[in-house]
Amino acid sequence: MVKVGLTGGIGAGKSEVSRLFAECGAVIVDADRIAREVVEPGTPGLAAVVAEFGEEVLAPDGSLDRPRLGSLVFADPDRLAALNAIVHPLVGERSAELERAARQADEAAVVIHDVPLLVENGLAPLYDKVVVVDAAPETQLDRLVRLRGMTHQDARARMAAQASRAQRLAVADHVIDNDGPLAELAPRVRRVWEELHG
Repeated sequence: MVKVGLTGGIGAGKSEVSRLFAECGAVIVDADRIAREVVEPGTPGLAAVVAEFGEEVLAPDGSLDRPRLGSLVFADPDRLAALNAIVHPLVGERSAELERAARQADEAAVVIHDVPLLVENGLAPLYDKVVVVDAAPETQLDRLVRLRGMTHQDARARMAAQASRAQRLAVADHVIDNDGPLAELAPRVRRVWEELHG
């Protein structure tokens, strides 16, 4: 089994690369999706978040009110650390479960962990290989404004809050250039897949 960390700056196209790797046959472990699953209604994760932050972080339907929780934690490093102390271990446990299942199903599996903040959290050493989806900052900015409807100011702020392009490239074993049109991306992903799978 090959354990791969996949990362890239916001707007670089990591989600599309992840989808293309799945088409190639990779097992995708999506950290963001798991982070949402571990705090769904009825989970111990949600109970722990409510115990830490209070009932006001719940929406009327009993689900987590993410915007409300975000407003509490993102301006306060201690509160963010408290949230991470709850969620990160749960994400780690679930990721390890998915990885074990993939190994049991196929010893030669390529398990790709889609981890947006891989560099920021110093996680590169956890993986056999790190794949970075790379795009020029101007490309990222254009995609965030044009495709996600962000203002230029919001997009720049989100980009600035992440690791720099140089920091991401410094940990990369493989770089997938996603500056061009979508049609050029699939062959690039396929080449990296063959190297990972080979």
